[in-house]
Amino acid sequence: MKLHHISLAEARRIALAAQGFGGRTATANPRKLAATLDRLSLHQIDSVNVLSRAHYLPAFSRLGAYDRGWLDQAAWGPCGKRRIFEYWAHEASLLPLDLHPLLRWRMAEADRGERGWRSLRSYAGERRAEAMRTLARLAAEGPLSASDFEDGKGQGGWWGWGEAKRQLEWLFWAGHITTATRRNSFERVYDLTERVIPPDILALPTPDKAAAHRALIARAASALGVASESDLRDYFRTEVEPTRDAIAALAEEGVLEPVQVEAWAKAAWLHREARSPRRVSAAALLAPFDPLIWERSRTERLFDFHYRIEIYTPAHKRRFGYYVLPFLLGDRLVGRVDLKADRQASRLLVQSVHLEADAPVNSFEALSSALCDMADWLGLDAVLERGRSS
Repeated sequence: MKLHHISLAEARRIALAAQGFGGRTATANPRKLAATLDRLSLHQIDSVNVLSRAHYLPAFSRLGAYDRGWLDQAAWGPCGKRRIFEYWAHEASLLPLDLHPLLRWRMAEADRGERGWRSLRSYAGERRAEAMRTLARLAAEGPLSASDFEDGKGQGGWWGWGEAKRQLEWLFWAGHITTATRRNSFERVYDLTERVIPPDILALPTPDKAAAHRALIARAASALGVASESDLRDYFRTEVEPTRDAIAALAEEGVLEPVQVEAWAKAAWLHREARSPRRVSAAALLAPFDPLIWERSRTERLFDFHYRIEIYTPAHKRRFGYYVLPFLLGDRLVGRVDLKADRQASRLLVQSVHLEADAPVNSFEALSSALCDMADWLGLDAVLERGRSS
């Protein structure tokens, strides 16, 4: 089969359009947030709060200032107001409710002890009765967190989980429970799935694993625009063979078209509804867990931009900083900035700024404006810059 060739610049524009960049309007609203949630299919959750919780940032990058309460309502509001739920997709994620049936195969595998952290799998077998007693307590008492159980807090950190927390996390993996809400400390509060997920969603038929994979890969392709097989697999963390089977089926249906992107070693796949704008006007700070850049090899292939998160790197070995956000300008990543919200002093601390060697001359001016917008959105009164290099 003769492949259609796409330039690297066009691939960037396709990817950015698919991700919702370049279409920002003056005012964000709940309807636009809902469209962004549906477009991306998931917002990754991360506990680091040095700037803002990670799940709030992708929508800000695409919409500008929006009320974070809208997202809280969509995720953890009353049942009739919810649009998204928590589960394991690309790591811990917030996902549109209509993806629930597409992930039930993953829940069923966890329930059988075939998926999830190995340290939890015994609850699917010989220790199942223990987990079922925890489930029964939730059924009787209503929403509870790990700290509501006698040993829930353990020794701190995931490695120090108590038995109740381990049981709750297995029950979560297996789909018996889900997140009812989050407390101010961002502690997960669990409840029975049937008391959280709307009845009309639970009533949707459960597709078989192959059909679920076709739907998930189609969603990933739509969100990415143009992508390699590994990019598509990474989006929802699907396995190699089911992903390949899904791609083949979607290509047969005409949903995916094989293409060759300039300088990419392997063939890629173009979603049939992907747009290819002539230009993309964007100026956005990107969270480390933004779906545009979370697959680091894709970031290098698309933008020639080497990016690694250095949170877990010892301070003296960090190259760019602790919580570094790449800066998107137009259709290029032109720099990166290490940010921290000093909430006590109401300042956005700019620990360092690094512009790429070929960054446009207006990059710093555009970045300064983006930093002011970020500070305003976070309710901080000032931006304090400590260092800049180029």
